[in-house]
Amino acid sequence: MIETFGSVCSGIEAASFVFEPLGVKPLWLSEIAEFPKRFLATNYSHITNLGDMNDIPEKVKNGEIGAPDLLCGGTPCQAFSLAGWKNGLNDDRGQLTLKYIDILNEIDAIRASQGKNKAVFFWENVEGVLKDKTNAFGCFLSGLLGLDEPITVRKWSNAGIVYGSERNIAWRVLDSKYFGLPQQRKRLYVIGGGKDFRPENVLFELGNIIQDPYTIQDEPKQQAFSLSLFDEPEILNYDVDMSLTREIDGNHIEVFRTYSDCLYAAYGTKWNGNAAAFNGSLYVAQNGKLRRLTPLECERLMGFPDDYTLLPNCRDTQRYQAIGNSWAVPVIQWLAKRIVANSGSSSEVDLMQHPIKIGETKVYILDDFNRTGNGQYLNASRFIYDYKLSNMLDVVDVSAPDKFYISAQGCAGILRRKREHNAGMNARLEQVLKNCTL
Repeated sequence: MIETFGSVCSGIEAASFVFEPLGVKPLWLSEIAEFPKRFLATNYSHITNLGDMNDIPEKVKNGEIGAPDLLCGGTPCQAFSLAGWKNGLNDDRGQLTLKYIDILNEIDAIRASQGKNKAVFFWENVEGVLKDKTNAFGCFLSGLLGLDEPITVRKWSNAGIVYGSERNIAWRVLDSKYFGLPQQRKRLYVIGGGKDFRPENVLFELGNIIQDPYTIQDEPKQQAFSLSLFDEPEILNYDVDMSLTREIDGNHIEVFRTYSDCLYAAYGTKWNGNAAAFNGSLYVAQNGKLRRLTPLECERLMGFPDDYTLLPNCRDTQRYQAIGNSWAVPVIQWLAKRIVANSGSSSEVDLMQHPIKIGETKVYILDDFNRTGNGQYLNASRFIYDYKLSNMLDVVDVSAPDKFYISAQGCAGILRRKREHNAGMNARLEQVLKNCTL
């Protein structure tokens, strides 16, 4: 039973925002960045912030802090992001991934001395971890499994299961645009625990093969799936508003795509210097004038309440960074409910494929849909059966202050960079940019 958790790299503490309403009590947090620390002190003052996660193993070992039922966190992603340094485990921030394993091992050692099962763990990161040139993911899995050598495969897939001698682990890339958020945010989720825990019950669902819902908007609704491992079925929501314009409180609003690119931490300072500047997915045109998304709209893109990150005397850039570094709330809610509900009593999924065997360890590299022995399929795709789609127009706040509008000079600068780089650009965005320079 999951009753307590510890959080590392806590940020603005999406973990507590999701797990506390489910009755799971936080024992401690860990965050060192200044703005998130102030945010935690203001909004989560009832939970101890331990600061540097490097100190946590010793504190657990000495009994200074409790050994929770669940360890969750996402170690710094910059080392693995396609937009980051790509230095993987050679980056000090990548090394924090290995520190996460040390924390988990100390927690399990204490729990064993108390006659308890191993802790469940939940880890989130960018999908670039799977493509890392230092085989960071293979090292991470091997560390969790207590193996002497990294697990090496030809290519890490977007999903898989590992049955080890001490722990069971599953991973899956999920995209928040299928969870009711109009943001394409693909993230890797790794969940595991002891041999009594079945992570595949959390991450995957049993059913039939279905198409990506963004490709089937014109098809009739149908009941396209069977029971998941422990969920009741619901009618699939195939409908999404594909319009790009809307009248909101007397304002003519236009967006350039129904969902945005991934909201990145540097959006507050580099809004005009990446792909989103050319495809328009992180812009709004309001009454013919182009503007950036506001921090409030970014909160909505992540599933947080309005003004969740608004602190006295804070800067917009601080809010953008904290939001962009956080977790997509509806995705975490879906996973958290399944973690709490998982009884851990089922047997291994009967997959119709041969695993990679490394001693006692079995590694299953999964496709989007995987045939099982009972004739169903294990859904390991980026979308869940009970998906929800939404539109960028749904997050728009028409009361955006003037400072978020892009000046004529700024619009001309975006057009100039487009020409200099001979880059493609959303045709409608290009027209709006031109209109704003007149």
